[in-house]
Amino acid sequence: MLVAALFSGTFLAAGANAAGNPDPHHGESNGTRSGLNRVDLTAWAKAQLKADKARHDRARAKTTTAAVTSASTTASALASAVSRQAELISPAEVGPAAEPTTLVLYDTAGPYGHLGELYAMATANLAGHFGTVTTRPVSQYTAGLIESYTATIYIGSTYYCCDVPDAVPAAFYQDALTTTKPVTWMGANIWNMAGAVGVTQFSQKYGWDPTTSYYEDGGSIGTVTQVTYKGQTLTRKIPAGQDGGVLRPNVLTGAGYPQVTRLAEGLDSSNGHTFGWAIRSSNLTYIGEIPFAYVSESDRVIVFEDLLFDALAPATAERHRAVVRLEDISPNSEPAELRAIADYLYAQQIPYGINVIPVYTDPNGTYNNGVPETVKLTDRPQLVNALKYMLARGAVLMNHGYTHQYGTVANPYNGVSGDDFEFYRAHVDSANSVIYDGPVAEDSAAWAQGRVDSALAEFAAAGLPRPTLWTTPHYAGSATDYQVFSSNFSARLERSLYFAGTLSGVSSDPNRFIGQFFPYVVRDVYGTKVIPENIGNYEPEAYNNHPPRLPADLIASAKANLAVRDGFASFFYHPYFPVQPLQETVEGIKALGYTFVSPASL
Repeated sequence: MLVAALFSGTFLAAGANAAGNPDPHHGESNGTRSGLNRVDLTAWAKAQLKADKARHDRARAKTTTAAVTSASTTASALASAVSRQAELISPAEVGPAAEPTTLVLYDTAGPYGHLGELYAMATANLAGHFGTVTTRPVSQYTAGLIESYTATIYIGSTYYCCDVPDAVPAAFYQDALTTTKPVTWMGANIWNMAGAVGVTQFSQKYGWDPTTSYYEDGGSIGTVTQVTYKGQTLTRKIPAGQDGGVLRPNVLTGAGYPQVTRLAEGLDSSNGHTFGWAIRSSNLTYIGEIPFAYVSESDRVIVFEDLLFDALAPATAERHRAVVRLEDISPNSEPAELRAIADYLYAQQIPYGINVIPVYTDPNGTYNNGVPETVKLTDRPQLVNALKYMLARGAVLMNHGYTHQYGTVANPYNGVSGDDFEFYRAHVDSANSVIYDGPVAEDSAAWAQGRVDSALAEFAAAGLPRPTLWTTPHYAGSATDYQVFSSNFSARLERSLYFAGTLSGVSSDPNRFIGQFFPYVVRDVYGTKVIPENIGNYEPEAYNNHPPRLPADLIASAKANLAVRDGFASFFYHPYFPVQPLQETVEGIKALGYTFVSPASL
């Protein structure tokens, strides 16, 4: 099934806050509304549901068995061709390791084959919390490979049916059935496995029949709006026309069938029916969709994030930590505001990060009566003293770009530090949404390194320590930029973009990406440690089609994330806001049982 990436409407707004600006834009969050850039989810969903209807119609005509057999036969004929298409991919060799290892298999065939790599990156990033990860197209699977890993995850993003022949090797279907290793299956094609290994064999081992399981309920697709898991009600908000549906497992009862555990409950709001959104029997965990599109801070993807512990670290103890960082501090910030926030956090014994933009510039005089203005840290000794005051009271210095804007152009707002993107181009369209346009014209490793070098030189000139943590302005850079950041800093604290071609090494659309945020620390596909920011930020006003986000909203998201057994509630706060909303947020998160920790400790 279907969708991609962990961005949401709330996560994905663009526009940050230039400290000291009288009318700043709001939020560090950015990305696309769906979490996928340059991906036509409407066409994908239409094709998905058309294929599922065709499969159902064939079942009604009692030709399901013949159809599955035909698909499997065709798959054998096409497997070598699909493998040739993916020969440029060089998956990591499997070697001895004490930590868990994960094999992530993904689709590359069919008109929407490009989705597979995007979903595989999102999955691999999460699995990177636990240990090493190998990714490869499922068409490259060879017999016995599953036994070389702690766990295997297959992402069924291409619906193999009808005019799209099955590209999954028969060896994978057979190995998934016979292994005792954990297998997690998301989305499509589980019915093809049952057909390939035998419906009787499948149902006797797993207790349900995928060949009579469909995305519809009572003759229509329905509307799945929430998922309940471990006592938490999680959201599922997908616009009409872009929802490819969730498979409703046909669980079998009676003698000879093993018990099927419903791990998470889906709710179809069109009829009030509930069903197993995620189920488990024997070694197989099945999730009826790929939960990576239209993701919010309280979204159903939390289920998958926690279920990975069952497969990769089942002995993990319950633990809930929180992280807070102060955002968009620049030479134009008010020292008194910083000290007030610092005093509150110090009194509460809460460590925190401070994201500092070392050079503030307003090249067009947007906030300075038309007069261009540039201010460096060395120009503001009182501000530097305030930063040192914070560092002495639990703060950790973090680098937040060089100028947090791009040249003299609106990118997308006004060219002012904190308001605009630095490493990526964007504009606001006629519907008041931020649209991503691609890397800046100068983008290269040398250009990005020059920005980093200039930023670090400003910190040194001001007598401040060298930051070891980085946050990309507006969470947006190219794949090249992320590699540069990785080579200069021990970790990034942010949400990130992951670009097509990263796994395959094949040139692709440079602006096709999946966006993601995490509930725990991960080692991502860029090879970088990423510290989570997963519940957003306080923002009392609506902007760019995104509603206000108040302390109660952040606390509610923190509560939803309690479902992750060793997860975080990580947020940011702009220090030009009063202390009171921060206090409400901190107290609410602590009341849920979270313990605040320093980002430097992660």
